[in-house]
Amino acid sequence: MAGYFEPAPDGGAAIALDEVEISILRSLAVQFLELIGPGPGGSADDGDPLAALFAEGPTQPPSDPALARLFPNAYCDPDKAPDDKAEAASAEFRRYTENDLRARKREDALAVVHALDALTPAGDRGVVLKVTRDEAQRWLGAFNDLRLTIGSRLDVDEDPDSELYRLPDDDPRKPLMMAYMWLGGLQESLIETLLP
Repeated sequence: MAGYFEPAPDGGAAIALDEVEISILRSLAVQFLELIGPGPGGSADDGDPLAALFAEGPTQPPSDPALARLFPNAYCDPDKAPDDKAEAASAEFRRYTENDLRARKREDALAVVHALDALTPAGDRGVVLKVTRDEAQRWLGAFNDLRLTIGSRLDVDEDPDSELYRLPDDDPRKPLMMAYMWLGGLQESLIETLLP
């Protein structure tokens, strides 16, 4: 394996990871969990499924640009001036969906952390991580969320000639940009692995 996902005999995917790669992936996932927060508190977390079902979320978009990218306004066009009707519809949509969306993103990142924590690298050889097709969906969600977060922090755009892709080694953004590109490669290889 060359550091990217490959098909596993059981229909899932496998990747060889060394200790450094495991550490970087785990660190990124944990930082992401810290960014999106621990989840709703109060009565929705006390084990009452009915209370959790009717727990209302926020109505305003997050002020952090990365969180705003992860939890965008549903009915507002970012390229147009906001109107009152779209703002009201977005607030209502956010109120009933953001908690669930945050929970799913949290579960995806936790699945990555738990899978990495279960690995025991064997020195320089690393270890092979295997994921089922169902687990792979969680990994894809986590890769997507991590890339959106990093891309927001770096202000990555779709321009392939962007100077971000040619940062000098002494630029403090370079490690984050390298992580962004590496995650993109992992995500793409996992998607290709899962295609029929």
